[in-house]
Formats: sequence, C-alpha cells, structure tokens
Amino acid sequence: MTAIMDRARAFFGRETFGLLILMAIMVVGFSLASPKFLTPANLASMGFQAPLLGLLTIAMLAPMISGGFNLAVIYTANISGLALAAVLLHFGGPEAGFGAILLGIAAALIAGTLAGAVMGVVIAYVGAHPILVSLAMMIFLRGLGEFLTKGGDISGFPESIAVLGHGSLLGIPVPLILFGLVALVWHILLRRSRHGFSVYMVGSNIRAAEYSGLNTKRTLVMIYALSGMVCAIAGILMLARFNSVRVGHGEALLLVTVLAIFLGGIDPFGGHGKVAPVILSVLILQILSSGLNLIGANQHLATAVWGLFLIAVMILRSDKLASFSRFILRKG
Repeated sequence: MTAIMDRARAFFGRETFGLLILMAIMVVGFSLASPKFLTPANLASMGFQAPLLGLLTIAMLAPMISGGFNLAVIYTANISGLALAAVLLHFGGPEAGFGAILLGIAAALIAGTLAGAVMGVVIAYVGAHPILVSLAMMIFLRGLGEFLTKGGDISGFPESIAVLGHGSLLGIPVPLILFGLVALVWHILLRRSRHGFSVYMVGSNIRAAEYSGLNTKRTLVMIYALSGMVCAIAGILMLARFNSVRVGHGEALLLVTVLAIFLGGIDPFGGHGKVAPVILSVLILQILSSGLNLIGANQHLATAVWGLFLIAVMILRSDKLASFSRFILRKG
C-alpha cells in the first residue's frame, strides 16, 4: 500500500496528490451526509458555479507566480462586463444580433486586457509595488463603474448570450468547458512557452533574470495584460450567468481566489506553482460550499470555513511544522 501511495505521489506530484486525497475525503463525507450530493442536478449546479471562481483564480495565478499580486481582478471583470453590456445596449439590447455579441465580447476583452496592461506598465517601468498598483486600479475601476452605472444594475440582453452562462454541450455545462479551455491554455503557456519560463524566472529572482538577458519589463506587462484578459472572460461569464451587470458583482470572491491560490500550493513570494493544483483547489472549495449548503449549514458558515482553510494551509506549510514532522518521523 505504501509503495502504491509513493508511486501515486510521484506521478501526480506532492501538491496535486494531497489535494486529490482531500477532495476524495470531502466527496465521500458529503455523500454520506446528504444523498443529494452526488445527484446529477447537484453536480451540474457545481459545474455552473465553479468556473467563475476558477477563471478569477487563474487571473490571479501568473501575477502571484511572478512575485506580484492583482487585487483588481473583480473590478476588471466588472468593467469588462460593462463594456460588453454597452455594446449590446447600443445595438438594441434584447434585439442585438450575433454580430453585436461578437463585437461586445471583443470590447470586453480589450477593456480587460488594457486595464491589466496599464498595471503591468506601471509595475515594470515605474517600479511601483504590484499590491499598490493593483489597489489603485481596483479603486479607479470601481469608481468608474459606479459613475457609468450610477450605482445600479444594467440588464436587457439578448437571450442567446445566456447560453454562455446556462447552456450545456453533450451534458457538460458550457461555463465548465470554457474554464477547462482557459486552464489548458494557461497550463501550456506557463509550462511550455518562453513567456512561462520568463514568468517563473521573474518570480524566482528578477535581478538574475535581467542579468540572464530576459526582457523582464515586457514579461511583467504581458503577465498583467493576460491576467486582465482572463478577468474579461470572467466578466463575460458573469453577465451571461446573472443576465445583468453591476459593479459589485463577485466582490466576495476576491479573498476566495487568494485562498484557492494558496491551497493550490502557489508560493506567495513567487517562482513556484502549477495550474493543476489550483484547479483542484477551486473544485475543493466548490465542493465544500455545495456540501455545506446541502446539509443545511448557513452560507456564512462556508465563508468562515474558507477562512479556517487558509489558516490551516499556512500552518501546514510552515517551516517549523515541517521540522517538527521530520523530528517525529526520525524518533519513530
């Protein structure tokens, strides 16, 4: 049994294997606690809910690996959704055609990418700290969104765009397919491309990366521009899911994305991390939320448990605990 476990850990990797075990335990536990947990209806519900958190987490991923941060992910998504909404309303709202939807999606992607690129330029060429820059962008985008919407909701979109948020393809939720495609592209980009190599180098030691000949400034701009693009995809999905756009949509998800990042084994100081464990961490958090909801727990309890998860992750990854564990194993 030990040999099998060791082989599985070597095949999946330490982080991924541990998360798979945790997810299996949670699935079994909630299945025993509620007969509705593994029903097709509940699984489909999770498939529709998890992708939004997953996309926002992926948007946070590369900045974290590079040793930075992007506090503006939620409001970048919202402003991108507003760009899509503006185009749809300009072309007739509920009567807008397929061409208007494509134009609106393009506008949303441009808005998100531009917001991210501006942050990247300031971080790379001014040398300001990513937390301060992204905080400033978050405040700016929130204010801009409140000004444009006058603090209210914008609705009245064509029914066809709802397919992105509520449709299924061969029984698989469209949002889940979209999330899977983005995650796959991100995995390839980070692990198989020159840009991905540069991201890890910048996160490990930006000065050494500069001395080795890497264009670190261009890498930083690309990191945040691509992060903004993924935020835009999340904003498009939010519009399709909620059939409305509001500046405050998804505010509570910011800290949950950070939790998903840490649970997925991303080093907060940069230079280390993979896409697969982060995807598993998103699924674990969704399983936790859905499971607690099915057993009748208050939704606020799920938020409290998420906070405990973050504390537990920090404790489990502390150097002192690792040293204590090695000491116990040697004594054993």
